[in-house]
This record gives sequence, structure tokens and C-alpha cells, in this order.
Amino acid sequence: MQPVRIKVGNDNRLLINWEDKSESKIGLEKLRKLCPCATCMTNREKQSKTYIPLLMENQVKVAKINQVGSYAISIAWKDGHNTGIYEYPFLKKLADD
Repeated sequence: MQPVRIKVGNDNRLLINWEDKSESKIGLEKLRKLCPCATCMTNREKQSKTYIPLLMENQVKVAKINQVGSYAISIAWKDGHNTGIYEYPFLKKLADD
């Protein structure tokens, strides 16, 4: 499924309008905590199950969103982190969870 519109809302959530007319809303903090880049995934695997990451404000503010082919977006965060590629099925699943 493809998005037809993606934007950051005033409520610190990513808003996605899909081609089937459905809408997804995902908190920016959730997106950052579940960043799919290799570095973040490795860091999460090293943490205990009870670890709760604390993020600074600039870590959950979006600087830019770029389309990656026809299958994903990349998010550049205000702290400079920009290596995560968020595939559309992953975003849809995050919104549904």
C-alpha cells in the first residue's frame, strides 16, 4: 500500500494518508525509538528488556522527510540522525499496534 500524503502534525505525530483512504498516526517518539537503521537495531538488541530509553527534544523533532524509491521514507531528525529507512508496511504496522 502506498501513501498519498505524509506530514508531521502539530501533535508530534506523523500523519499518513494511504491510497485506500485510511489514515495512520504514529508518535514521533515511537518512530525514533523503533528506528530501523542497523545502529539503532544493534543498540536495542544490547539493552535489557526493562530498558526505557529517554530521548532529548531534538531527537524526536523531524528536520526533513525524504522518499526512498517507491517503498519507504527516510527521516532526518533534528539531532542529525538520518540513517533509518522506514518501509511503508513497517509504518502501517506501527500505526496499527
